[in-house]
Amino acid sequence: MKTGDFDYPLHEGMIARYPPLERGSTRLLVLDSTTGDTLHSRYAALADFLRAGDLLVLNNSRVVKARMFALKTTGASVELMLLEKHEGTQDLALYRGRLKKGDRLAAHGHDLLVVEIAGEGIARIASAEGIELPLLFERHASVPIPPYLKREAEALDAERYQTVFAERPGSVAAPTASLNMTAGLLEGLRLKGVETAALTLHVGLGTFLPIRVERFEEHVMHREYYEIPREALEKIRRTKAAGGRVIAVGTTVTRSLEHAAGRPEWESESGGVRGEADIFIYPGYSFRVIDLLLTNFHAPRSTVLMLTAAFAGREPLMKAYREASAESYRFLSYGDSMLVGAGVLSGS
Repeated sequence: MKTGDFDYPLHEGMIARYPPLERGSTRLLVLDSTTGDTLHSRYAALADFLRAGDLLVLNNSRVVKARMFALKTTGASVELMLLEKHEGTQDLALYRGRLKKGDRLAAHGHDLLVVEIAGEGIARIASAEGIELPLLFERHASVPIPPYLKREAEALDAERYQTVFAERPGSVAAPTASLNMTAGLLEGLRLKGVETAALTLHVGLGTFLPIRVERFEEHVMHREYYEIPREALEKIRRTKAAGGRVIAVGTTVTRSLEHAAGRPEWESESGGVRGEADIFIYPGYSFRVIDLLLTNFHAPRSTVLMLTAAFAGREPLMKAYREASAESYRFLSYGDSMLVGAGVLSGS
């Protein structure tokens, strides 16, 4: 397969530029990856397709305010986009404009220093007053909504581009499969006997980038920091041992679990797993952990589309995408979702 095998026509009218009026009111296309059969449902009806003993795994990372403008001493404006948190300090930013080491910037009454140019278009920034950069951004920056929405962030994005269970700040993009999860839906799943577990993966801007090479092996995968606590690992082990299913809510959860499953700490009884997920999952990959995947409709030629195709099968997935397009589903971050898995429509 080549990257071009994961292209499809995505027209601007297919993209959900705003969240639905009510969180959780989006549609859900259910795809049985064994038969290729589909069913049109609602996100709020997720419990209809799960059963007692299943485990829903969520990403509790919180989106930070990450987009801010600063002025150089020359008066030139520079756009800064804080990058996602890794294990160390969150002090790297993408910049648009011209910067060099030693440049001083002014932003909202604060003085910033360009400590170093850390890569192409990436600078390490420090506050001259010693304020931690994430705190400065949280006070003065805006929500970093995806560029394909082609609009500025608005007041509603501060709430809606965030999951209801977000706890640990560090992402600069939302784990979008969870954006329509509500407290009521989670309670309904609990009453049905579906357990939940949480991990953290700080989502980066790399999730939006299309693959620009035709051969998979030439693509350099972005890295995202994750932590899976001991409690979550124990729940996964218990679920598997009892014959339950592990449902990954989103590709970020999938990447975390599948990357962690290849590490020696995965089998340890004494702690959790943490690391930098740089795993590139595409058709041919054998999944070790997840049994069902709840995910959004992804952009053409994207790594997240290829991950979904690896789980669902390329042909069934692309057929489902064509069907969703014909049925006027809404695509990308604020759009509708899919539930994918073997036997998901038969309950087997």
